[in-house]
Amino acid sequence: MAAQVQTTRQPEMNELPQAGPDAVAGTTGPSKTRRKQAMLALQKLGEKLLELPVEHWQRLALPEALCDALARARTISAHEARRRQLQYIGRLMRQVDAEAIERTLASLHGRGRASATLLHRCEQWRDRLLADDEALTEFLAAYPTTDAQALRATIRAARRELASARPPRQARLLYRALHVQLTTIAGADVTSTETS
Repeated sequence: MAAQVQTTRQPEMNELPQAGPDAVAGTTGPSKTRRKQAMLALQKLGEKLLELPVEHWQRLALPEALCDALARARTISAHEARRRQLQYIGRLMRQVDAEAIERTLASLHGRGRASATLLHRCEQWRDRLLADDEALTEFLAAYPTTDAQALRATIRAARRELASARPPRQARLLYRALHVQLTTIAGADVTSTETS
């Protein structure tokens, strides 16, 4: 008796089931490319967290394992070891709400930018007030709630200090007074837009 050999026909290319870009070998989940993109995004978010001070990590209520991994990554200087640690951080990031962290980071970045803008405005006003008497009139017109008498006295003292080449103590006080005034105005603008 001869054994029968069964031959099966291989399907041709046009007969194979076509998978979409998000299909993975018979499943309907995301493709390997999409999973890798998501993993890299979490890893980049972990790198952004590394740039923050430790106090911000505590405010974000990150898991202890993630905080430990971030602290460990700060101590690693070898390139490959750091890369592996960042991958580990990316894996730990899967357990947290990445969108909430991104929103918090965006608000922190926005506050930093607003703070820098305020700093520059205060410096510009200080320099203008020390250089020109008309600048005081402009400042008082722009910010009418300012204590004009105290501001004039501080400006005069800063100018005397500048003329005698002493350390700029009064100029610093002038800057602080301007900063307080502009901060209270900015705070009032924020609350008025929230109530509208």
